[in-house]
Formats: sequence, C-alpha cells, structure tokens
Amino acid sequence: MGRLVPAVTRAMDILELFLDGDGTLTAPDVIRRLGLPRTTVHELLTTLAARSYLVALPDQPGRYRLGVRTYQLGSRYAEQLDLAAEGQQVAREVAETCDETVHVAVLEDTDVIYIAKVDSTHAVRMVSAAGRRLPAHCTSVGKMLLAMLPRTELEARLAGRELVAMTPGSLTDPAALRAELDRVRERGTAVEHRESNPDVSCVAAPVRDSRGRVVAALSISVPMIRWSDERESELAQLASNGANALSARLGHR
Repeated sequence: MGRLVPAVTRAMDILELFLDGDGTLTAPDVIRRLGLPRTTVHELLTTLAARSYLVALPDQPGRYRLGVRTYQLGSRYAEQLDLAAEGQQVAREVAETCDETVHVAVLEDTDVIYIAKVDSTHAVRMVSAAGRRLPAHCTSVGKMLLAMLPRTELEARLAGRELVAMTPGSLTDPAALRAELDRVRERGTAVEHRESNPDVSCVAAPVRDSRGRVVAALSISVPMIRWSDERESELAQLASNGANALSARLGHR
C-alpha cells in the first residue's frame, strides 16, 4: 500500500464534512471540527473552490457549499453502478457469514425477480436461481418491497388481483396481506414461513439507492430443519446489515 498524501486526506476530510448538517460550512467550522491550522484550512478551501468542488455563497461571505464538480463525480459513479453485480458481491459476503442461501430481488408489478443469488454450502439448502419470478406476496423479499410502496401505488397494484397460493401457508386474503405489510413496515424486515416453499423460511430487508428509494430487497433463506426463533432474529440482523451494505454501495447514506 502506498503512502497517503496528508494534503489530499485533509481535503477529503473537508468535503466529507458537508455530508452532515445543512450542507454549508465556514472556515471556523472546519477548523473546529477537524482541528487543522487556520492557514491550512483557508488554503484548502480556496483550492477546492478554485476547482469547483466547493462554491462560496454570494449572500453569506465566508460560507461554502458543495460545488458542481462533486455532483458530476457522483453522477458518473451512479452511471457505472450495476445493481445485479453489486448485489451478487454483497450476497456472497452475507452467505459467507451465515452459510445460508442469500438472494437479492426487485419488484416488477406484483412479482419479484431474483437478480442475484449465492447458495449455502449445506447439503440441505433452498434450490432456486437468479432470474426466477415469483408472486411477491408469497416471499419475504416481495412483502418487503410491497410494504415500501406508497399506499396508493400498492392499492393500484393489488386491485383486482387474485392472490394465488404456492403452499398451504401462502397469504391469499387481501386483508391478511395488508395487515402483514403493516407489520413489515413497523419491523423494518419481512419474514416468510413456508409461503413459497413448504420446507423453507426466509427473512428480508430493504435496499435503498442514493435518493433513499427502496429499489431491491435482500433475503436469507433457511430450510426449516435449521430454523428457530433465535435463528430468525440473528438472520434478520444479518439481512439488515447486508441490505445496508448494498445500499451504501448504491450511494445511500
């Protein structure tokens, strides 16, 4: 690993300060929060402003906000993101932690499509594949994604739809599904017990993009022989951690 350049590190530290608060800072703010010398801070602010990474507010002398160059860099980063590729990487990391099958899925109308999957190494495990489509109301990822829709959009998608059963445990009553989605919103995670597969339970958490929109869900699927209330709690936390890691890769804070 090469040597870090102190001046560049300090400049990055200054830029990262703008991620908090109201998005504006003065030189005294930077001096107080980073503990840097006054001359150094003024030189760095002047350099960052000259390169359009910061811009001075015309009506508030000495106060800065982020400049257009940071937006351009962020936009280029967003253009290069691949949800499926990023999801596969995070799913692999989560699977290595829990040794269970991990999926990342997106919502299409009232179905979910699995865009990433990593298998458990156990002999007994869930059999599925990336690209598979399932009714959203029968899966933990689907319930998570339905629950995060605006109410009006959710009702529009469900209107006139028959909730088909995949197993005897599937939710087929619209009122029961709506009550379950309310619980999902309250918990922040979704659980499926034998609703898409009679031998499997799953837990899922939401994945957000840079604008805070829920764009996918990450789930962990476990055969019933390895499922318990304690295991559910552990996996819910792991799913949330994984979903947060994927959200961070997509630019969410």
